[in-house]
Amino acid sequence: MTRRDAALPAKVRKLRCAVYTRKSTEEGLEQAFNSLDAQREACEAFIASQRSEGWVLVHDRYDDGGVSGGTLDRPALKRLLADIEAGLVDVVVVYKIDRLSRSLLDFARLVQTFDQHDVTFVSVTQSFNTTTSMGRLTLNILLSFAQFEREVIGERVRDKIAASRARGMWMGGPVPLGYRVEHRRLVVDEAGAATVRRVFEGFAELGSATRLLPVLRAEGLVTKTGRPFDKGAVYKLLVNRTYLGEAVHKGRAYPGEHAAIIPRDLWDRVHAILAESPRARAARNRDRPPALLRGLLFGPDGRAMSPTHTRKKGRLYGYYVSQAVLQGGPNDAPHRRLPAGEIEGLVMAQLRALLRQPEVVVGTWTPRKTPGADGCVVIRCCC
Repeated sequence: MTRRDAALPAKVRKLRCAVYTRKSTEEGLEQAFNSLDAQREACEAFIASQRSEGWVLVHDRYDDGGVSGGTLDRPALKRLLADIEAGLVDVVVVYKIDRLSRSLLDFARLVQTFDQHDVTFVSVTQSFNTTTSMGRLTLNILLSFAQFEREVIGERVRDKIAASRARGMWMGGPVPLGYRVEHRRLVVDEAGAATVRRVFEGFAELGSATRLLPVLRAEGLVTKTGRPFDKGAVYKLLVNRTYLGEAVHKGRAYPGEHAAIIPRDLWDRVHAILAESPRARAARNRDRPPALLRGLLFGPDGRAMSPTHTRKKGRLYGYYVSQAVLQGGPNDAPHRRLPAGEIEGLVMAQLRALLRQPEVVVGTWTPRKTPGADGCVVIRCCC
């Protein structure tokens, strides 16, 4: 080898550099030059300064806008990892290490992936080498502060929400039936509020969601999503303290900025009923005056008609309703409900007329003696 050959520089290995950028919120991303562009510009300038070391820019963009650094479930990051595993990237360049991750555990997984594929990680504003023990120590220290900053931000947000709820402010989420949002405040929607009052009043009168469902369906009342009420929707509505004009945060209720829909006395009556155990309520319902045709009355569709009742202005009104309706299912029977007094009166009149005819009594008694006949009487409502 000549002296001239020894003076020639060795051939530099080409290192393909991928720039990764991230921003936690979408604020400002619509601008012509945003935070992602600023990060990328700084990283590209750093790569250009290392051109003599063989650094070349990978022109694929790996930009995650509006994505938190507390998760690895990011579209651009997934593409970057896939290209690393495919051997298309040698160096990952970021503006700051917290752009890549704010979690120590997640970053450890990323570094492990980088090491498996001989990929170097570089932060433009925080110079260190991940291939040395001191570089890894520096990296862990910086990541600890990044994770600490993320947790502090989370605590601040949670404290702000708690303070806002304590002041009765609406902080977002599903809007309850009976309200709408105007200027970030709950405003009473009279159409939905009437439905809410009807549910509370009906439950206070009947003391049972099962008995209330057919009433709500007969009146055509629906939930916020436009679906017929079921038992779950009824109980969820009955325990929502928003209707008292309160704001609830982590089990504590505060006076809200919005108007109440339900008065306190009605709320107390409903929750006095809910405080009873379901078995006690069922036993109390069974203790009511027995229905004469319980288990004997069937509709034209062959389904049982079960007794129910409602109370209006202190008077008790009894009905027989299809069991399918009581359970909240569809009902295509022509008779949704029958007045208990009228149908029982008709049956009693027919029985009195039959009992006045001895031949009918004898004819009825004879099949009872016939083997195989159970003698049961089934009444079918065809009126």
